[in-house]
Amino acid sequence: MAEIIETYQAEETHALGRKLGVQAQPGQVITLNGDLGVGKTVLAQGLAEGLGITEAVVSPTFTILQVYEEGRLPLYHFDVYRIEDPEEMYEVGFEEYLYGQGVCLVEWAERVEEMLPQERISVTIEKDPAKGFSYRKITIDHRNAEEIGS
Repeated sequence: MAEIIETYQAEETHALGRKLGVQAQPGQVITLNGDLGVGKTVLAQGLAEGLGITEAVVSPTFTILQVYEEGRLPLYHFDVYRIEDPEEMYEVGFEEYLYGQGVCLVEWAERVEEMLPQERISVTIEKDPAKGFSYRKITIDHRNAEEIGS
């Protein structure tokens, strides 16, 4: 079942990410989709804070993967924007992280959809200029095997 949250400031988007981080469990996969500049990195920074990570979190666009290990759980932060072929994900050890004991956050997840587990939290961030420059509609879909199979 999907939950829709509206935020009107970057701080609110950050706080939502922090809440996800506080609630995160080992082995959890969170996908993050949305256009450029919608706040994916802001949400990722909040998630890291919720995990207890104090290191600066930046989008790993050019490196594909950034690993943060100092929190209560490791964060494996993927940005697959530059991936042209999902097979490239094997080169960075994607499956090892995906099924590891940390939290796996995948930005631009639609580019590697076929590689992702069905059980995951899917987050989509959208703008609506009519509601203000900083407005974001954030849809959180807690997908699990039972819901997908029914």
